[in-house]
Amino acid sequence: MANGPLNGLKIVEFAGIGPGPFCGMLLSDLGADVVRVDRPGPASGSKNDITGRGRRSITLDLKSPEGIETALKLVEKADAIIEGYRPGVMEKMGLGPDVALARNSKLVYGRMTGWGQFGPLSKAAGHDLNYIALTGALGAMGHADRPPAPPLNLVGDYGGGALYLAFGICAAMLHAEKTGEGQVIDAAMTDGAASLSAMFYGMKASGLWSSDRSDNLLDGGAHFYDTYECSCGGYVSIGSIEPQFYALLLEKAGIKDEQFTRQMSKSDWPELKQKLAAIIRQKTRDEWCDVMEGTDVCFAPVLTMDEAPSHPHNVERETFVSVEGVVQPAPAPRFSKTPGAIQAPPPKRGEHSEEVLKEWGIS
Repeated sequence: MANGPLNGLKIVEFAGIGPGPFCGMLLSDLGADVVRVDRPGPASGSKNDITGRGRRSITLDLKSPEGIETALKLVEKADAIIEGYRPGVMEKMGLGPDVALARNSKLVYGRMTGWGQFGPLSKAAGHDLNYIALTGALGAMGHADRPPAPPLNLVGDYGGGALYLAFGICAAMLHAEKTGEGQVIDAAMTDGAASLSAMFYGMKASGLWSSDRSDNLLDGGAHFYDTYECSCGGYVSIGSIEPQFYALLLEKAGIKDEQFTRQMSKSDWPELKQKLAAIIRQKTRDEWCDVMEGTDVCFAPVLTMDEAPSHPHNVERETFVSVEGVVQPAPAPRFSKTPGAIQAPPPKRGEHSEEVLKEWGIS
């Protein structure tokens, strides 16, 4: 049985892709009963669908009056819903916020989109890369001599989207518990990615951040905050920003070159980066780990997804777990009194239709 801090809360997730399922996974990992509404189809599913873990699936024909009515009955019993369609789609189906809140005044109606529910681009298609491009975040990433580098879909879909929606749902449920009032959450990935950029906009306003890529403290411009190739072809990451950590880097790397004492001289950064790269290439990644890992250099090897689950730190903390033979990240964050857990492997489409409807008291 679920034991996380959200135990007892009921969430209805209208099936989608990307940030919606990831938000559902986060809420389920923390104990919520997340029921995914799938469209009718083959009873398909995969244990590799990690972001689909921990919830139950029912199938409803949302093009039929009966399917819509059953969905609304689920809404009546729910604390929150997650939907990730384009603006207006839920309204067109008869499942929009006005209808849903009329059925359940305490409902938290979570809406996940890229561009938001309104604005000139709100009806246009897009993906993570487009959303973070609009916020200035993408333009700040990557090397100066190459186009901006896509940071997987971690910044838009998951960071600016799913995490903000999950945070918003939890906050709105607290409000509903206090006041009895539900509300609508307009979670746009553009808004979330912009919010994640707050510190950098502050640094820019203070004259501490350049719009040029690889020209700043945290974007690879500084020699002491970057990744470097080793003699074995592997990479290490170095983030020795603070003076005491930088001094330890020089000590551990055996650097006595006087130029390295000018740590914050931006004009020296390009040459110092070349020099440090040459030094790092003299040893293998494992050899540098023997010298620096676990010290205050602010160092870590750059691991692949094959390697990361086996690193001793991740092993001791059980950062990764195996469910039905599929290695995957464990629930996060950790709670001392109400630890989260993976409630179940990903469901097959419609696997729990009868079970959920009976348990939720819906005929």
